Amino acid sequence: MSQVSQVPRKPHRIEAAEIPERYARGWYCLGLADEYTETPVKLNYFGTRLVAYRGEDGEVHILDGYCPHMGADLSEGCVEGNSIRCPFHDWRWGADGVCDDIPYAKRIPPKAVIGAYPTCEQNHLLFVWYDPEGNPPIEEQAIPKIDDLFSGDWTIWQMDKMTINTNSRELVDNMADVAHFGPIHGAPVKTFKNIVHKHTYQQVLTGGSEILAEDGELTSTATYYGPAYMNTYMTGQIDGQLVESRLLVTHVPIDTESFDLRFGVSVRKVPGLSEEENNNIAQQYTEQNRTAFFQDVHIWHTKTRVDNPVLCDGDGPVHKLRQWYDQFYVDVKDVPEQFNEKKEYVVDYNLRGA
Repeated sequence: MSQVSQVPRKPHRIEAAEIPERYARGWYCLGLADEYTETPVKLNYFGTRLVAYRGEDGEVHILDGYCPHMGADLSEGCVEGNSIRCPFHDWRWGADGVCDDIPYAKRIPPKAVIGAYPTCEQNHLLFVWYDPEGNPPIEEQAIPKIDDLFSGDWTIWQMDKMTINTNSRELVDNMADVAHFGPIHGAPVKTFKNIVHKHTYQQVLTGGSEILAEDGELTSTATYYGPAYMNTYMTGQIDGQLVESRLLVTHVPIDTESFDLRFGVSVRKVPGLSEEENNNIAQQYTEQNRTAFFQDVHIWHTKTRVDNPVLCDGDGPVHKLRQWYDQFYVDVKDVPEQFNEKKEYVVDYNLRGA
């Protein structure tokens, strides 16, 4: 039983500092790559408007979304080659953000340049690189390929997208929050550890789950690659059948107080079963994963931000996680060297037979 001091104490006051208008440096997932075509897509992210379109080169290009000439929304324009033409005065903007045509001008103004954002496609997903300093992508932080997703042995991503009205740190906190698995998910934890190395943060656990493992064991290895893209390899059970799955949890900030969250599930096909049987298992397990995940969503929608949480000996390394996460909010030259060394934090969550 927990020991409670009998000495009178003052109530702990929750602190939550004002969130600065700065967004984390890294790769952000914008959903399935094949959803982006030559039809421009407006994106309300990073406190501004962007536009995404696929050019004749087959690549997706992302630019600032408002024309600096007179403020028109470029997503209402049309794609020409690898450029996009403004719907208001026909100024055309290249994939590099430089204006390359003004039909009625003899000379294009030197200042006619808008922001262009690096993109990549990996694991059937589209990513955009964001850096408030404007630096190019860091090679070491490239999104790793998941070979399983290209083998034909796994189902395609089943994706959900939702808007969460809170700061994105609340989502990332989950990586260290071992104590929520029982109360929220009905998933008692047997072993739990976090592994921190450079731009990656990993959560490794074993335990149970009424939803995802029935009477068997649930195993999960979830890894953040940078501040906003997390991929999980999980094993569980459905109808007594072992199920391997990969989960995608990724977010893009709309502003400092809201973000779009994308949640995806891919399931390994069971050898010996028909395509229809595998599809049924995949659909059922995907729905169960959604049910488990949406239990977290409800909490995020209703909780408040706490910068100074009162933690106990059964909690995970929340402060260590937040220190890791903070590295993406400072200039590259100011990133602490401490993350170059791999560290593990093991939580003994069986202190009280949890």
